[in-house]
Amino acid sequence: MSSFFDSDSPTNLTEYSVSELSGSIKRTVEQAFDQVRVRGEISGYRGPHSSGHAYFSLKDDKARIDAVIWKGTMSRLKFRPEEGMEVIATGKVTTFPGSSKYQIVIETLEPAGAGALMALIEERKRKLGAEGLFDQARKRPLPYMPRIIGVVTSPTGAVIRDILHRISDRFPVHVIVWPVRVQGDGSGNEVAAAIEGFNAFAADGPIARPDLLIVARGGGSLEDLWTFNDEAVVRAAANSQIPLISAVGHETDWTLIDYASDQRAPTPTGAAEMAVPAKADLEASVSGLSARLKAAVTRQMDNRRHNVRALTRALPSLDQLLALPRRRFDEASAGLGRGLQMNTANKRRAFERTAAHLRPDVLSSRIYERRQKLSEHMIRAERIVERLIHRSAARVSSADASLRTLPGRLLSQVHRTQDRLTGLAGRADNALLADLRRRRSAIIAQDRILQSLSYRNVLKRGYALVRDMTGAPVKAASALSLNQAIAIEFADGSVNAMTTESGAPTPPQPARKRAEKHASPEPPKQGSLF
Repeated sequence: MSSFFDSDSPTNLTEYSVSELSGSIKRTVEQAFDQVRVRGEISGYRGPHSSGHAYFSLKDDKARIDAVIWKGTMSRLKFRPEEGMEVIATGKVTTFPGSSKYQIVIETLEPAGAGALMALIEERKRKLGAEGLFDQARKRPLPYMPRIIGVVTSPTGAVIRDILHRISDRFPVHVIVWPVRVQGDGSGNEVAAAIEGFNAFAADGPIARPDLLIVARGGGSLEDLWTFNDEAVVRAAANSQIPLISAVGHETDWTLIDYASDQRAPTPTGAAEMAVPAKADLEASVSGLSARLKAAVTRQMDNRRHNVRALTRALPSLDQLLALPRRRFDEASAGLGRGLQMNTANKRRAFERTAAHLRPDVLSSRIYERRQKLSEHMIRAERIVERLIHRSAARVSSADASLRTLPGRLLSQVHRTQDRLTGLAGRADNALLADLRRRRSAIIAQDRILQSLSYRNVLKRGYALVRDMTGAPVKAASALSLNQAIAIEFADGSVNAMTTESGAPTPPQPARKRAEKHASPEPPKQGSLF
């Protein structure tokens, strides 16, 4: 401190530079508050900065202190800070000489008791439950025998080994592991991305889409399991199209992903048991069913055999069945010769009776009769044709007489129609002229009313109409801004102008002063329009 004394100073007070004083305060504060625990509410937290550091404040009902968490410390925190959370921060107090501020550099951060975390979990549970993410209707049944299982967990922990070992013992299937961090800052986003990534797999892609997902983590404290209370993880689990089993912690540990998943397992090993059936049990079940099937088939065959034997005993013997047909056949074969002889004799007699009628004189008489009938039919047809010809000639004569008198009748009818059309045309011309006069009178009256109401008559009395560049009328001076282009319409045309500074309206002047002003030889300069 002796180096700070100045012999020329009128007093014995030490003289410091600003940097020296700031550095001395910084060392004093850091030595006095090298390790402190501060309880307060997080305020102004907006997440990590682009550099990875987090800046916010801790406050209570009376005071406020700035806080900072460096990037390396941020990655080691067990849970992510949130706005409004009450926490206990451990670190050291230091100053920032550039702005004369002090702040606490946080090294560890923990909730202000388990009650604060539980309250946060309950609040988040109510919020997500109100959105329907925990409804039973959303939950899907697990596949009984999945072909591929996707596991979201840490690749280095004992959890994945327990799951693989249990699946291999029960029913070996293909397992795809998506490695993630299950604790620390950013682990929630990794778990959510893994669930969404499995759902994004195509069924026929290079990596087959799993039939079932398992999200697993070993046991731990409430802070250790905080990743699976993250809102992004819960939403990803609820929106998963693949059935999902949550296996986080031990049987007594509950996280929010357990409510959103399709099935909760008490442990990761229990999740593996839920995922696949026991192969030995299936084999034993199949063997039992096979034995039962063989026994049932044997019993059924025995029953059918007994039934067939009973039916055969009730049937007559083969000789009894063929005795009657054989007798009928013998009788028929014995009478077949006599029947052929009798049939031949009957046919011969019928042929002789028919041949007796086939004599030449009988045929000649039949031909003569048919020829007589044909001649009569031809004479009758000729008479009918002659009558038809006479009738057609009479019709043609009457039609010819009618056609000869047709031009006279048509000509008289044309004259009558022409006279009628001439009268109608005259009446139509008179009606049109009367309607035109009536409409012209109505239009003239409306035009007079329009002219009396037109703003152009007002312009003729010396007024002007101001429009903006869009053509809309300007009704007030306040609607215009400085140096705005306007158009002023007079009775005999329009001019363009620019607005200048606004001034107070000019009061009306007496007629004599206005006359003197107009009589002045020097023309007035153009001023403001408003």
